[in-house]
Amino acid sequence: MRWLTAGESHGPALVATLDGVPSGVRITTETVRDALARRRLGYGRGARQSFERDEVRLLGGVRHGATTGAPIAVEIANAEWPKWDVVMSADPVPPEALLVDAGTGDEREVARNRALTRPRPGHADLAGMLSYDLAEARPVLERASARETAARVALGAVAEAYLQQVAGIRLVSHVVSVGAERAGGGHAPRPEDAAALDASPVRTLDPLAERRFVEAIDAARRAGDTIGGVAEVIAWGVPVGLGTHVQADRRLDARLAGALMSIQSVKGVEVGDGFAQAALPGSRAHDEIVRGPDGRLTRTSNHAGGIEGGTSDGEPIVVRAAFKPISTVPRALRTVDLATGGDATALHQRSDTCQVVPGAVIAQAEAALVLADALGDHAGGNSVAEARRNLSAYLDRVRERA
Repeated sequence: MRWLTAGESHGPALVATLDGVPSGVRITTETVRDALARRRLGYGRGARQSFERDEVRLLGGVRHGATTGAPIAVEIANAEWPKWDVVMSADPVPPEALLVDAGTGDEREVARNRALTRPRPGHADLAGMLSYDLAEARPVLERASARETAARVALGAVAEAYLQQVAGIRLVSHVVSVGAERAGGGHAPRPEDAAALDASPVRTLDPLAERRFVEAIDAARRAGDTIGGVAEVIAWGVPVGLGTHVQADRRLDARLAGALMSIQSVKGVEVGDGFAQAALPGSRAHDEIVRGPDGRLTRTSNHAGGIEGGTSDGEPIVVRAAFKPISTVPRALRTVDLATGGDATALHQRSDTCQVVPGAVIAQAEAALVLADALGDHAGGNSVAEARRNLSAYLDRVRERA
């Protein structure tokens, strides 16, 4: 499977394509819309979520509620576009049009029509301006914005439908920490917990952690600061054999790590026990293989997070992404104005206080895309029925061997 997104944060729309999905995957506009609604949830989100509406259209590859096998095209319109049609116009505009103050007088809104020459620390602004030889940061920040992840979540909804309908694979995501506060070590969330996680303002099943997470976000907001956290994705029902040991770029753990690292603000990824596993002796770090009561091979633990040697081992796949605090800090940080060369403070435009809750949903979509691609490598097929037959034949052989 191949996927690609395009569009800017304040452009007319985000668009995305997903190629390689077989025919017969049941999917509707409402399925995609529901996934995007989950992305808008979360305590600590900024003002944009109160008026942002994801106006979804499936433009190709889906007919009467099922994929056709053709590339899938999705459009997510920007409800704010009328406010931005001058500054983000694809065609030239009169120079004087950009001299008119926009918005209500709030500096963050007035800045809409002005050149952004003060790169913000922690963002792509400075590197992008220098790399692409741009006079201002607007073309950089518009594309680097986390708003782009809405397109990934839309495609992830299609990938999740494919995973479930072909192989019974289901994913769930939750928040394991906000700042220094961590959730307790209760049971790992399962797909049937999805509604409860959606209902939690900080996407956790731990009521004590929920209160601490909210308090940590409130403290950061009062201090004029931002706060990060860690999100976890668990994929249940993944069969043994997705991915491979034979080439580095086809290893399942490498592909998942790359996908999660591609999310804006993610600075660390771990699979299974990850860094904690490095502190264990080898005798305790690995998952022993035993026969279960039904005679099938199973594991005594899941330190490896469901992946060994770049290949799924039949246990649930567990991956985590560490989100740094959002770079747009209300307490503006020091920078340099590239137009004048002088010292300056970075412009603060509206932002979230904490993005780890939507980050979990985005990480789930990224994991789904990678797993769908890996499943397609193994099961193949131009239709869901063919993919099911191929996978069933493979799993029959696995059961014979194990």
